[in-house]
Amino acid sequence: MINQLNPLAPSRRELLLEGAHDGIPIALGYIVVGFTLGIAARNAGFTPFMGFITSFFNNASAGEYAAFVLASSDASYIEMAIMTLIANARYLLMACVISQRLAPDASLLQRVLIGFDLTDEIFGITAARYVTRAVEPAYVYGAMLVALPAWSGGTAMGVIAGSILPPYLVSALSVALYGMFIAIIIPPSKKDHIVGIFVLLSFGASFFAAHLPYIMTLSSGTRTIILTVVLSSAAAILFPIKDDNQQSDENKGIDTVTDADREMEARRP
Repeated sequence: MINQLNPLAPSRRELLLEGAHDGIPIALGYIVVGFTLGIAARNAGFTPFMGFITSFFNNASAGEYAAFVLASSDASYIEMAIMTLIANARYLLMACVISQRLAPDASLLQRVLIGFDLTDEIFGITAARYVTRAVEPAYVYGAMLVALPAWSGGTAMGVIAGSILPPYLVSALSVALYGMFIAIIIPPSKKDHIVGIFVLLSFGASFFAAHLPYIMTLSSGTRTIILTVVLSSAAAILFPIKDDNQQSDENKGIDTVTDADREMEARRP
């Protein structure tokens, strides 16, 4: 269908194909991550179909892993729901950003469909492509059409592999998931020492929470929820991330003071 207002603009079909093209590398990575999550799902007693459905409706590694761990420890549905909400809270912010970049006439259904599978990677390619113009929903749909089945299918394959492979291979594959999370936290920790400090604090707090009186009597899910909320809130309050305008103003202030000091030094006899 040709855009009547702008004949040079790509059609919905072209946008869909472009999104699918950009989503292929994402899909390849999702197969691997989904597979490792499938091992965790199998350890929690999930069938391949259950793993597929879980990944289809919760396309998030941290949120899914937390749900699988809680399920394996017989946690309540309330605990799993709260933990998943906390682990996936960042997607609410991403959805707000993309929603503001949609055309004003974008329907509620389009906004809901985009928000349904707005992962970190799909958010990244969408935000990078549509910096100065309105987001085309068809482009996002194209990326979702290849990425979401890859994630869900990878999880199902992981559950199947965990059911037929020898126990020692399943145990070895289970370590791959921890390696994935280490790969996630190391780069930002090296870039920002505050993040690194709070990562170490979370390790220590998790260990002590499992051994301290009263707190150790709580379920692992409840302890995880409490620690996540407390540590993330402390980081946000004590070390808020400054926006570009604040950083620019501070840099200007520093430069002004430096120039003034140099001028006074030059005027001194």
